[in-house]
Amino acid sequence: MSNTAQIRIPATYIRGGTSKGVFFRLGDLPQSCQVPGRARDKLFQRVIGSPDPYSAHIDGMGGATSSTSKCVILSKSERPDHDVDYLYGQVSINTDFVDWSGNCGNLSTAAGAFAIHAGLVDASRIPHNGTCVVRIWQANIGKTIIAHVPITDGQVQETGDFELDGVTFPAAEIVLEFMDPSDDGDDGGAMFPTGNLVDTLDVPGVGSFPATMISAGIPTVFVNAADIGYQGTELREDINNDPAQLERFEKIRVAGALRMGLIQTPEEALKRQHTPKIAFVSPPKSYTASSGKAIEAGDVDLLVRALSMGKLHHAMMGTCAVAIGTAAAIPGTLVNLAAGGGEREAVRFGHPSGTLRVGAEARQVDGQWQVTKAVMSRSARILMEGWVRVPAETLA
Repeated sequence: MSNTAQIRIPATYIRGGTSKGVFFRLGDLPQSCQVPGRARDKLFQRVIGSPDPYSAHIDGMGGATSSTSKCVILSKSERPDHDVDYLYGQVSINTDFVDWSGNCGNLSTAAGAFAIHAGLVDASRIPHNGTCVVRIWQANIGKTIIAHVPITDGQVQETGDFELDGVTFPAAEIVLEFMDPSDDGDDGGAMFPTGNLVDTLDVPGVGSFPATMISAGIPTVFVNAADIGYQGTELREDINNDPAQLERFEKIRVAGALRMGLIQTPEEALKRQHTPKIAFVSPPKSYTASSGKAIEAGDVDLLVRALSMGKLHHAMMGTCAVAIGTAAAIPGTLVNLAAGGGEREAVRFGHPSGTLRVGAEARQVDGQWQVTKAVMSRSARILMEGWVRVPAETLA
């Protein structure tokens, strides 16, 4: 029987938006984990408690959902005009896999706050009272995020009265700007990889229906709720308790990934679970959110439900919110049409936990749509700090 000692690594457990993650400074990681590779993946999996055939994460820091199976690395940035580099790993719950293909918009909020807490932002740039502008380089997708973090008495202000649906308690508001959020990675730089605002997506075993496939914030496939048999008012238990529905959504996601050029064969989707996202939209309807809060049709511009790592998200992923805001700003997309069509600079959409407002600035340049930035507010709070422990054999 193995009886190797545990090693301890400085870490901070933070809620950012409607997600939670374990945050590390790059220099605090074991040497073998300071570079990409199997050692880093194994460490993050053991920290979270994956892969777990019970899908419970009893022996780790994870919460057995896509929103709580996350690790983050921050380091001082060597890029001009940036404070920190932010790298995000989405840890699969029950398979031997860490997905590095995209960003977490919710934890981008926490990245700005943690950068200050961890001493990674030049002290001369932190006011005694006011707002510290943290310039973040999102290393997964090669994009700039600007976090406006409130400061009180020289420290990050974490408590406040800003309420975020999907988070139980109010906190201090952090405004995020996602600069030039269209993805210029795997799809060759096009915001709409197919060249169209709307395509007919053929999904083997499911059918054919309109889809907007966009790379902004995170690659996302949008379909109309009605076209796949939904109302758009569904909550988590309406989808996640039915394996047949989840399998159907995965078929749609794989078909979208192939059409967007993110994968070349369906089998590759198994190693790219984090992207693309699949979301379904609907014109406004009244419904009761998971908290019991009544959402009236007049409160929102449209309804959106999105899946992350194979399950319907309890609220909305931050990166997917960027995709929603961007698509809503472009006349003719399914998101824009669900919101009533026309030109708009912001939308408020309904999700399973409530509502969220996101803004985006879109324009056409030489016949191609471009988005200069997307903006939304979130919050973040440190839950625990100290050391996380893993068996030494993890790094063997």
